[in-house]
Amino acid sequence: MSLSIGIVGLPNVGKSMLFAALTKGDVETASYPFATVEANSGIVKVPDARLNALAAIVNPEKIIPATVEFVDIAGLVEGASRGAGLGNQFLASIREADALVEVVRYFEDENVVHVSDTLDPESDAETIRLELVFADMATVEKAIERLEREAKKDKAIVPKLEMVKRMGEHLESGQRALAMKMTDEERALIYDLHLLTMKPLLYIANVDEDHIASEVEPIDGVKPIPICAKIEADLTTLDEEEAREYLAELGIEQTGLDTLIQAAYRLLGLQSYFTAGEKEVRAWTIPIGAKAAQAAGVIHSDFERGFIKAEVIGFDDYVELGGEKGAREAGKMRLEGKEYVVRDGDVVHFRFNI
Repeated sequence: MSLSIGIVGLPNVGKSMLFAALTKGDVETASYPFATVEANSGIVKVPDARLNALAAIVNPEKIIPATVEFVDIAGLVEGASRGAGLGNQFLASIREADALVEVVRYFEDENVVHVSDTLDPESDAETIRLELVFADMATVEKAIERLEREAKKDKAIVPKLEMVKRMGEHLESGQRALAMKMTDEERALIYDLHLLTMKPLLYIANVDEDHIASEVEPIDGVKPIPICAKIEADLTTLDEEEAREYLAELGIEQTGLDTLIQAAYRLLGLQSYFTAGEKEVRAWTIPIGAKAAQAAGVIHSDFERGFIKAEVIGFDDYVELGGEKGAREAGKMRLEGKEYVVRDGDVVHFRFNI
């Protein structure tokens, strides 16, 4: 599955530094607005200790984790929905993302200009929310004009028109589209509008080094993930042992980036199943609730088309019993059909025939 998560926020909140740490890439950062013009993208591994546990049993030639694409999108300012700053470019980039990670500035630094000259995380987040809402309102207004013309010729369009109008009223209250209560059928009626505020959202509180372990106040009722982008950047320069010692000194169990990646993965309603063999141990990304045939199709469309059965071993059973042979002998390997709902951590071998 190709997954894209856009990193958004006002200029100078630490987006590019966070992105550089995420991708361990050489991304230019600067202390003035709009240093990021073109969106940068990078593929990031989803941390999963279960891969190493499987590899310790199988001894594969390589280990392949699941991945997520992160995109560093140009900073947004008030008026972006009307083209201010790099608004149009921002909106074009954000439409392509499956979900959003919004970086909110909590750190003080007189050498890094704040676009509003005042440190106010709640206000900064509101600026982003309102600009995305305004952009969605413009999309809805255009859709209503078109649908009203079409509904005069085709009455089947009326339910969609009514739903779009209802969404317009909701957006006028300043709330995200995602906050509106809808049935799956109603959601399908507005899917093709690709509203920006329908995208799942995570908040990142970019804090100073002294506040990395401090509680962070919620934004819009959502508790942000506290991350110090400077610490994360420093960690990328250390080897594994040095990084562990540094985290221990800070009283942190894992890096903020690992926490972010795992949270983003869950935000999209995703999970991993594994394949394990001599050539590779690999994590495959599927939606929560995916059935066996659909999961097979992630490896190759032929696997789904010619699906026969799935040999399934739960992760805990696989590790506890020393791999496939031990699990089979203990009766812990199951043969499942295409309707089987794959569980997070399942170790699977597919039988198929073309």
